[in-house]
Amino acid sequence: MESHDLWIFKHVAELQSISRAAEKLGYVQPNISQRIKSLEEELGVKLLVRNNRGVTLTEDGKILLNYTNQIMMLMDEAKSKLNPKKWRKSLIIGAPQTISAVKVPRLLASFLQSNQGIDVKVKTANKLQLQEMLAYGEVDGIFISGTYNESQFESVYRYFEDIVLIPPSEQQHPTLLVNSDPSCIYRNKLFDFAEKQNWNQPAIMEFDSLESILQAVHTGLGITILPADVIKEVKDIHHKELGDKMKIDFIMKRGKQRSQSLEKFNLFLKEL
Repeated sequence: MESHDLWIFKHVAELQSISRAAEKLGYVQPNISQRIKSLEEELGVKLLVRNNRGVTLTEDGKILLNYTNQIMMLMDEAKSKLNPKKWRKSLIIGAPQTISAVKVPRLLASFLQSNQGIDVKVKTANKLQLQEMLAYGEVDGIFISGTYNESQFESVYRYFEDIVLIPPSEQQHPTLLVNSDPSCIYRNKLFDFAEKQNWNQPAIMEFDSLESILQAVHTGLGITILPADVIKEVKDIHHKELGDKMKIDFIMKRGKQRSQSLEKFNLFLKEL
């Protein structure tokens, strides 16, 4: 097996598409298909199953992807060890919009003060997408609220954040401003709050971004529930503390070999 073939396989597996992998890597699709075919012939197993939406991994494919991630991580560490100026260490963190807006930047700013020389990337997505990214090795770890697949992932850090209602509603049936992601914990929290207030079938307005929700609140379109830290960064928005706290976990894939950058970040979180 050549490392470049494994690199191609990793992209196909993570993107779940030969055509998208070819586009991302700048190759023609037949070239990617031939590399995967050669890899399957060399190993004597089927790695991918084609379907209408793209490809999915077989059980053997999942095993190879796990080893591929470990091999790529060791190669990156060897490069950064031998020539740290050219090959910098990296750390990729995933988080939903509400967490990546304030909390994650604060944590990373503090982390990088004593851990220079690490390139950090933050990927934002919804809860389901984040877990898929973590499972396929696209990110090193993710911040997530609520439940997750504990058989596949483990929590290495946990904190609790205050939540607020903005603005304090005096209306009988205000419009609920929510994220369009059905798994958003703040969306569901607002629905629970509305039910306790006996707001029967309230009007709902959905948005794809945190910025849009904040702008909608600012212009008086309705109410929402968000982390208190987000509101502290915004001026002239009235809010009411609800007294509840939201549990946030930083989770990683179980049994995965961890890069030096991830180990340093874990140690940093534990020392907070």
